[in-house]
Amino acid sequence: MEQAAATHAHLSTILTLNQPKLKTDLPDLRSGMTVRVHQKIKEIVLTEKLKGKTEAKEKERVQIFEGIILAIKHGRGLNGTMTVRKISDGIGVERIFPLHMPSIQKIEIVKQAKVARAKLYYLRNYKKKLKETKAKK
Repeated sequence: MEQAAATHAHLSTILTLNQPKLKTDLPDLRSGMTVRVHQKIKEIVLTEKLKGKTEAKEKERVQIFEGIILAIKHGRGLNGTMTVRKISDGIGVERIFPLHMPSIQKIEIVKQAKVARAKLYYLRNYKKKLKETKAKK
């Protein structure tokens, strides 16, 4: 009985520590949706000054990754991730985004497709299928 109470106390402590880190503005994401993920990227730009000295400046920009959600794993909690796939110049590119990553500014839903599976890993084998997911009516 004491062990259960101690476990409950540990879990409640973990939940209270993680609560401020969770994003509240996440849309309802599902497999098959076409999404646009806006992510802040920090770049270091080197500029040359007089007498051969270089100066480093930090620059921020927003990078947009648009593709189809293949899978959502580990729920909507702090450990939740989504796998997004797109085809860029005929080559398939996949990225795994943690849902609550601080550098993600926003996630836009472009299109919602009607799919019969929770994990769409079979789309890796079909280049045309990735473009032809049926729109949900």
